[in-house]
Amino acid sequence: MNYNEIKEIEHKIIEYRRHLHANPELSFKEYETQNYIIDVLSKLEIECKSIGNTGVIAHIGDVKKYSDRCIAFRTDIDALPILEDTGMLFCSKNKGIMHACGHDLHTAMLLGAAEILKKNIRKYQGCIKLIFQPAEEVFPGGAKKLIEAGCLENPTPKMIFAQHIDPDKEIGKFSASINKSMASTCEFKIIVKGKGTHASTPYKGIDPVLVASNIISFAQAFQIRNNNPAEPIVLSICAVNGGIANNIFPDKVEMLGTLRSFDEEQRNSLLEKFAEKVRLLCEVYDAKCEFQINLGYPPVINDINCFNLVQKSVIDLFGNNSFDVCSPKMWAEDFSYYGKEIPSCLFFTGTNPIGCKEIYPLHSNKLNPSEDALIMGTSVIVSIANNFYI
Repeated sequence: MNYNEIKEIEHKIIEYRRHLHANPELSFKEYETQNYIIDVLSKLEIECKSIGNTGVIAHIGDVKKYSDRCIAFRTDIDALPILEDTGMLFCSKNKGIMHACGHDLHTAMLLGAAEILKKNIRKYQGCIKLIFQPAEEVFPGGAKKLIEAGCLENPTPKMIFAQHIDPDKEIGKFSASINKSMASTCEFKIIVKGKGTHASTPYKGIDPVLVASNIISFAQAFQIRNNNPAEPIVLSICAVNGGIANNIFPDKVEMLGTLRSFDEEQRNSLLEKFAEKVRLLCEVYDAKCEFQINLGYPPVINDINCFNLVQKSVIDLFGNNSFDVCSPKMWAEDFSYYGKEIPSCLFFTGTNPIGCKEIYPLHSNKLNPSEDALIMGTSVIVSIANNFYI
């Protein structure tokens, strides 16, 4: 692969990223983003079309002739309901919406790679499928919807890859997990129903705030006592809402949380067990409980052959010290659905400037990945295609 060829279009990749960052859209509402992607691909004379309402699918190469030599790359295109606080000149124009998970970078890198892959497709003698997927950030996710719409058909790829930025890693560092990569997740909502009363007469009511506080404490104990180090779980209650005054006990308190595991069966059984215990705990205080479960994404499991291809592609470009085998993350990603259909690998691209001590995590309103990572991530996509075909 000619790295200089990619370097020549670095300004385009940066332009793509900045446009996407300035114009973020929420999940399943990525209409302008979809139009922008189609416009870029059309100018590159790449066959593309909308799919799944706000997604885009594109093919480079002869689909019919090379149906048995197809590789796919997937990126996510949606943003988050976050008010940006980065101070960048190209910050979000849509108040309260921000690309705070790197999807603007992911998309820009795949658009950049598309131009290079288009120029070199003849030497590959294959077909490359590009999937620009909506709604990675919300259940039930866009991946399932696109798969149902046929994104992995005509032709079916032999392998599929996705990359995700990692703000904890320095620029020039890439990583992937062997086998287990990201956790299976679910969301739950607990509604504790009590009986409102005045703060001076708690004995006349049922205090749902007290019950909720006990549930939070119990959740930590439940996690510790049910956590097998070989199959870890993370149980988190992240939102507690109830009450409007300092002298009135509310009628109810609502709690939101997640449970994550690398085993779907373990996740489901533990969640049911937790729900049962929470209901019993509410009964102790004479409160009633409503426990709602929304099962989420399966775990992301990297195929070993796909992993080896990513590792080789990174090392070919940037040397042995550029790639690490990383531990599984308790994050969640609907890229997992593709892996249930065909061999897949999700890898991570470092975006933190070398020597930078102030690191803002994913989903932070201050997240500001370095654009120096764009050309490197783009290069890895192209290198994967090269090593797949050559």
